[in-house]
Amino acid sequence: MKINIKKVSGEFHMEASNEDGNTLQMDGSKDIGGEGKGMRPMQLLLAAVGGCSSIDVLMMLKKQKQEVESFDVEVEGHTEQVDEHRLFRTICLHFTLTGKVEMEKAERAIKLSMEKYCSVSKTLEPTAKITYKVTVNHFTIKEIHSEEGKKDE
Repeated sequence: MKINIKKVSGEFHMEASNEDGNTLQMDGSKDIGGEGKGMRPMQLLLAAVGGCSSIDVLMMLKKQKQEVESFDVEVEGHTEQVDEHRLFRTICLHFTLTGKVEMEKAERAIKLSMEKYCSVSKTLEPTAKITYKVTVNHFTIKEIHSEEGKKDE
């Protein structure tokens, strides 16, 4: 796996590209001189955990012949200052699905993704407590805590 990053304009506006030629825009926050022309790197981590888990979940539901009409994930993370950097300490994903989808199957797929298959969540687990909620056809189950990170609380 290889990513190339090049500065595009301004102080921090950059473009990342992968080996397939796909690109995304990154920028610093406005308070440090960024121009708001792309996602900030920490936002990309939240997008990555949501995207990684979404692929897992959608693949599992497809195999179970569930008919997903719409699928959204809201990812919210909170950081803590540690020395000179920040670490995510809590991340919550809220999966919202509609269609001919059984709640039990959606919940199981999400649980498997978050606790077993999602490489991004597994990467973040040592420092962040990751939780998730599931809404299927406007019915929400309570927040679920995936396996705790390896850090001591």
